[in-house]
Amino acid sequence: MSSLIYFVRHGETEWNRQQRIQGSTDIPLNDTGRAQALAAAARLSDSAPDLIVASPLMRAFETATIIGDSLGLNGPTADPDLVERNYGEAEGMNYRQIEDRFPDRALIRGHESHERLAARSLGALHRLARSHDGASMVVVAHGGVIRAVLGEIDQEGTHGAIRNGSIHSLSFSGDQFSLLGFDEVTPRQPARS
Repeated sequence: MSSLIYFVRHGETEWNRQQRIQGSTDIPLNDTGRAQALAAAARLSDSAPDLIVASPLMRAFETATIIGDSLGLNGPTADPDLVERNYGEAEGMNYRQIEDRFPDRALIRGHESHERLAARSLGALHRLARSHDGASMVVVAHGGVIRAVLGEIDQEGTHGAIRNGSIHSLSFSGDQFSLLGFDEVTPRQPARS
């Protein structure tokens, strides 16, 4: 059996609007972010997901709660392996400040490596897909998490910006993930008899 994952980036926060790095800093959604979560729920309304899982960080969990309530789902369930990359001392800074203070980004103290982020994020998706075989699920996470996963499962793809509230459709079959749609909701296929 195969599973379907709708991988959603959380709605906008004030730090997103200000182009500040959030990482593991726990920032709530702003009103635009709440509207983006409602719009994502509307896009998912014909997909009939079975469950919803989210990063425990406020911006993702609130996005998941809005989507789940709109779709009549229980939950969401929090999964700590879906939290955003820890940017260490760079959190709260904008990109210009990071360039000025850390021209060699490798020297940012507390910065989680891309490899570590990809391993834990993809590991969480594998665990979820295996434990909910055949299910359709919404997974709400962060831009860095989504980019790391897509980079691992679709290495030849050229992915654009991962917008707040965007939805990326993944299939899991034969212990492998495939990207079905970048910022596109791929409908659930009816079960074959």
